[in-house]
Amino acid sequence: MIRISVTGPESTGKSWLAQRLAENYNTKWVPEFARKYLQEINRPYNFDDILVIAQKQFEQENLYSGNTGLLFCDTDFCVTSIWCKVKYGKCHPWITAQLEKDNYNLYLLCDIDLPWQYDPLREHPEMRKELFGMYQDLLEKHQFNYRIVGGNGEDRLQNAINFVDEHKLLMK
Repeated sequence: MIRISVTGPESTGKSWLAQRLAENYNTKWVPEFARKYLQEINRPYNFDDILVIAQKQFEQENLYSGNTGLLFCDTDFCVTSIWCKVKYGKCHPWITAQLEKDNYNLYLLCDIDLPWQYDPLREHPEMRKELFGMYQDLLEKHQFNYRIVGGNGEDRLQNAINFVDEHKLLMK
């Protein structure tokens, strides 16, 4: 199985892109667990909630581990790691350990070239450029295979498809 993470700062179209890529390739995708979790807890989240979110996200991805083909994942350990560090100044060791394992064959880093869209679960519209830099630095630091996906709407989707196709050719 080829696991592809759709990652990046808030309001960069990750969920839309992961779903559309899965539709394009007629395969599975794993939605972001954090959104469902945060809507259901009925209280402000805390440091330990981010660990639960990361673990549940990973559990959901692993449900497809026996499959072949592509699996698109809406979020990853980069997201939970940066989220922890920005909000609490530290990260859970389990998240850090998982991040070190590089569980994805390709990371599609969504650019901040889309307009910010308000959502009560989003927290940092003023930090988009800084957050994007943090994602890029983290991917570079770990030498992960990533591409920056920019563009609007169908152009963004086509850019991502081109990167996935390029990666699939390299895997042959």
